[in-house]
Amino acid sequence: MADDCCESACGSTEALNNPRWRRALWIALGINAGMFAVEMAAGAAADSRALQADALDFLGDAANYAISLMVAGMVLAWRARAALAKGVTLLILGGWVMVTAIFAAINGASPEPQTMGVIGGLAFAANVGVALMLYRFRTGDANMRSVWICSRNDAIGNVAVIAAAFGVFGTGTAWPDLIVAGILAALGISGGIQIVRQALGEMRTAAA
Repeated sequence: MADDCCESACGSTEALNNPRWRRALWIALGINAGMFAVEMAAGAAADSRALQADALDFLGDAANYAISLMVAGMVLAWRARAALAKGVTLLILGGWVMVTAIFAAINGASPEPQTMGVIGGLAFAANVGVALMLYRFRTGDANMRSVWICSRNDAIGNVAVIAAAFGVFGTGTAWPDLIVAGILAALGISGGIQIVRQALGEMRTAAA
């Protein structure tokens, strides 16, 4: 009975110790860390808030993957705490992006659309590859699900960044870039809420 309860309440550590899961996380970590550096530099050069917001998302994801690797194999309570920290981080990053987008709407200049389009396409390819690699793990615990949600949101966000590049090119204004930055912020906040809710539920289950 105790073993059965632990299996349901604490979660199976076998899946989290799966070499394929850990290998996928290491690959995703490397891709996201590299894309953070590329997008942050390109966003600064192009004066694009959308690219900078997406770069911060890559940084947050790289940190998330690192945390997931550290807690893989631990009991459900610790994995849930890690997922809770990741959810809160998403909420903070989403709020920061929203504030900077509003500030840029008041003071910012029009970004450079060609750089936005090229880097946005590169980021989209990277995120689609990571999302496909992690697709099989999307129905796991809060920690696994948080990894999938982050990858999914990134791929969606990159499509929006590419659309913003066309919008900036067509209108000659910064509004498409700022609107996309706001969308990325909303995605981050929404994903953070989902992760926090599931993590809190798993913490209550583990405590029981």
